[in-house]
Amino acid sequence: MDLATIIGFTCAFLLVIFGISLPNLAAFIDPPSLFIAIGGAVSATVAAFPANKLINSIGVVKNAFFVKKSTPVDIIKQLVSFAEQARREGILALEARALEVKDEFLKTGIQLAVDGTEPELIKDILSTDIAFTELRHEEGAKIFDFLAAMGPSFGMIGTLIGLVLMLGNMTDVESIGPNMAVALITTFYGSLLANAVCLPIVEKLKGYSRREILIKELMLEGIMSLQSGDNPRIVEQKLTAFLEPGLRAAVMKEKGK
Repeated sequence: MDLATIIGFTCAFLLVIFGISLPNLAAFIDPPSLFIAIGGAVSATVAAFPANKLINSIGVVKNAFFVKKSTPVDIIKQLVSFAEQARREGILALEARALEVKDEFLKTGIQLAVDGTEPELIKDILSTDIAFTELRHEEGAKIFDFLAAMGPSFGMIGTLIGLVLMLGNMTDVESIGPNMAVALITTFYGSLLANAVCLPIVEKLKGYSRREILIKELMLEGIMSLQSGDNPRIVEQKLTAFLEPGLRAAVMKEKGK
């Protein structure tokens, strides 16, 4: 898991606990409220999405938080290296190099180019892959977006339950406190689920998706350049155009060493 994620989640919960203060922490632990807010939100999410999408979302989250992906700069270096070899030895020389590539998208593209596939067909195949990758990421983010919405909603349901129990038994003074606790703490749990967990995950998934799509589009451009036999310098210029100015400067600086 990346450091920013660890720091963000840890600080969010520690600051909430610090705000409550440890002596008062026991007052914020209420299993019925937890069942209503968290259990209800998770159950509604399970009911709202097909099982296969829920399972796929686990993989998307795992990739976003735990899998270390290549950077755009690494990919540019690799593709320029391929272009230099193809320039010297011909594109068929990349057939053996393609077997060493770990990224399946890049490997597929190079193999298609080596096999002499028509450029338009290569572009169609890889563009379809990019489109469905983006769709899978959107579905993963949508699930956590829905869960974020359900947290406060079920918190409000818990609040209503607590108020009904309290108002229905006002003669029992001892029950007023526990029922009011359920009424308020469920809203707390729902808001915490939404704002400290789900919404940060949604933003993390969106950022991960943008980054992966950028890398795939960069790979696609590089593969098309390899297929057309572009000069390695032209390949590098085309691919660095995908980068933000800071990264472009880093590439140029490293090249000048």
